[in-house]
Amino acid sequence: MRTIENIRRFRLSDTFIEPYKTAKVPWGPIGYITYKRTYSRRLSEFDPQATGTEEWHQTCRRVIEGMFNVQKQHVVMLGLGWNDQKAQTTAKDAYDRLFNLKWTPPGRGLWMMGTKFVEEKTGAALFNCAFRSTKELATKGGYLFAWMMDALMLGVGVGFDTLGANTFTIKEPEYTGDTLIIDDSREGWVNSVHNLLDGFFLGAKVPKFDYTAIRPPGSKINGFGGTASGHEPLLELHENLTELFASKIGEPISSVDIVDTENLIGRCVVAGNVRRSAALAMGNYDDKRYLEMKNDQEKLYHHRWGSNNSFNAVVGMDYTWHAEQSKKNGEPGYIWLRNAQTKGRFKDDDRLDDVNVAGFNPCSEQQLHDGECCCLVETFPAKHETYEDYLKTLKCAYLYGKTVTLVNTHWPETNAMMLKNRRIGLSQSGIVQAFNKHGRRNMLKWCDDAYEHIQLLDKEYSDWLCVPKSIRTTSIKPSGTVSLLNGSTPGIHFPEDEYYIRRIRFSKESKLLDSIREAGYTMEDDEYSPNTTCVEFPVKEPYFHKGKRDVSMWEQLEIAAQYQHYWADNAVSVTITFKDEEAGQIKSALELYETRLKAVSFLRYKETGYKQAPYEPITKEEYEERIKKVVQIQRIDTEEAGEGTKFCTNDTCTI
Repeated sequence: MRTIENIRRFRLSDTFIEPYKTAKVPWGPIGYITYKRTYSRRLSEFDPQATGTEEWHQTCRRVIEGMFNVQKQHVVMLGLGWNDQKAQTTAKDAYDRLFNLKWTPPGRGLWMMGTKFVEEKTGAALFNCAFRSTKELATKGGYLFAWMMDALMLGVGVGFDTLGANTFTIKEPEYTGDTLIIDDSREGWVNSVHNLLDGFFLGAKVPKFDYTAIRPPGSKINGFGGTASGHEPLLELHENLTELFASKIGEPISSVDIVDTENLIGRCVVAGNVRRSAALAMGNYDDKRYLEMKNDQEKLYHHRWGSNNSFNAVVGMDYTWHAEQSKKNGEPGYIWLRNAQTKGRFKDDDRLDDVNVAGFNPCSEQQLHDGECCCLVETFPAKHETYEDYLKTLKCAYLYGKTVTLVNTHWPETNAMMLKNRRIGLSQSGIVQAFNKHGRRNMLKWCDDAYEHIQLLDKEYSDWLCVPKSIRTTSIKPSGTVSLLNGSTPGIHFPEDEYYIRRIRFSKESKLLDSIREAGYTMEDDEYSPNTTCVEFPVKEPYFHKGKRDVSMWEQLEIAAQYQHYWADNAVSVTITFKDEEAGQIKSALELYETRLKAVSFLRYKETGYKQAPYEPITKEEYEERIKKVVQIQRIDTEEAGEGTKFCTNDTCTI
């Protein structure tokens, strides 16, 4: 009898891998450092006798073998017949294109694909983002927030709405004398929060919590990786949630209560092992109390930083008040949910196959049903010389995304959604670089033609795998750490300038700092975080034409709309930077683009105004002076594994 355990694993041969051990990787200016800091796993995870951490050729092998092993298990378990020779040919091409950074899985995939955690525990760790509606909060109670906490602790970013507001009154929990010893696991933490919230939402029994089984701070976490935070963040979360609801018993739950609950959970997750939290709240356009909740500075600094707040915009509405808010602080974000429910690409006719879209992921490039997860994949058109070569890369990237939809999570309703929708987000980064290299009109033609090619690929491989075609296939993600690997501009956004300093922060305990110091990079104590070192990397932007301070708000909007027209049948994630003189035009921009976009946010552009900013423009002369003082780091040998990556990006939508 065939079982997953006795299916022979897919493997690339050592002979094939051998030349890549010494081949040159086309890293960007800070690509190798970023890779070792973020994605390189300890070799002892895979061989107890091995020492050190992965090099790029080994990470590529883990990812590609993991990807094709998932395919093989699916095909063999269904008795469909596996052609190993054909699979080897495709896998070798995917490996070569990944090694040469023409495409990448999301950071989640670089960190988790091919690991025992995914194979033995849950495939949820491979997904970037998810969405949960609170519409059924009155009946599902604490489960919805427990689900969100579970996802956040796995590094999955979560979007959520406030539809559960005013659907029930907050209740007095039935406190018992029983003691619940909280298990030292992700599940243990999540179950305790589920239990506590059920008390306030459903009037359920709540025991006394015992935290003694939770391992002390600094202990190693096997499987997912990282170190334990101790029990303090969970204890504080229990106290914060109790304080939030105990004073409101008998009152209807409000939209602000819903967002506060998620934000407090996010605060706990950040204080724990995950370190970052990505969340997007979506409220109603006329809910002023919700839209102004970040004006409370004390609560903002305590926990309300824990989500990017947006609202469901309606075509034809009056944007006057909302545009004024965007001018002040960059929020709220605008989501035209009806556009998402009725449209794929804006070039095409209206489509009602995705009418159950309930919201978006934290970066707003993936429209999602309630409980649905998404997997994003990145391609880099500027790293290709011809359209034909780019199509070959798209096939590899598409196959990765489709493969991840074959993996089950530990959430039954999510599995049911994934089995039907098979949604993926095939994205592009370095778009501005591609415009400058290939020409804007040429790139838009690439987008239009390549989209049709992807639909043909999806029919071919969906038929082979005996699964539904993907309900949507293309997006533009904002990108972050992954784009640093090959020096691409993030997503659809413009570069800072032609020459600039990129600052990256490291723990003072990081073993990577020795190699960075020896290479001659400028290093300083972090002005804002204790026990942190700030490293300055000089960067020269390839294919440069204009930077953020030169591009208008209107050009950025038009590029986003063009990509929503020709490429993205999900959505385009874009943050429009505006100058002081453009601030008064935001309302007009919203009126003009409300029928051409699915989501947008605005952020005032400022020249570097504080110490140790992530980006700082410099002159060509300063760049050349700095670059003369450094030597390229060829290899870093250390036992320190990467920190892993969470959500869809590390810079754009995480808090």
